[in-house]
Amino acid sequence: MNIRKATPADLPQIAALYEESRAALRAAGVDQWQDGYPNESTARKDMEDGTGYVLDEGGEVIATACLAFGREPTYDVIEQGAWACEEPYGFLHRVAVSPQAKGKGAAGLFFDELKKQAAEKGVRVLRGDTHRDNHSMQRVMAKNGLEYRGIIHVEDGTERLAYEIVLD
Repeated sequence: MNIRKATPADLPQIAALYEESRAALRAAGVDQWQDGYPNESTARKDMEDGTGYVLDEGGEVIATACLAFGREPTYDVIEQGAWACEEPYGFLHRVAVSPQAKGKGAAGLFFDELKKQAAEKGVRVLRGDTHRDNHSMQRVMAKNGLEYRGIIHVEDGTERLAYEIVLD
């Protein structure tokens, strides 16, 4: 398995991953991503911004994520908690893993890549968020050392559980 930046040729596979993830969330009773977001346009913007990544196995895209550094506006206000520190941070969004790759540690590989990039940039803080009912992603964040910090609200006003790790 190899993590690399997304290319235009990957966009249809990324869109398919988002659809598979949307269906899996719906089947699990999770009301996340049910409005058509994210989609191929989202993936294209991530790719154009240089933040879109894929996990490739034998030439097949089996997972995708947005890995970014800078300011995430939805993290400006946190309720029922607080960030551990206010310094530059990296963050992970839109993680989607194909059903055949579940249980192979795909999401964790994106966190490893984000940690590697953070070290290269001298950034010590990583953040992420997920839907309250998305227990799978909550486990992934905990497994990768991120701790629950409070509640943030995304662009449409819905709440998300916010997580953070301060690296040594």
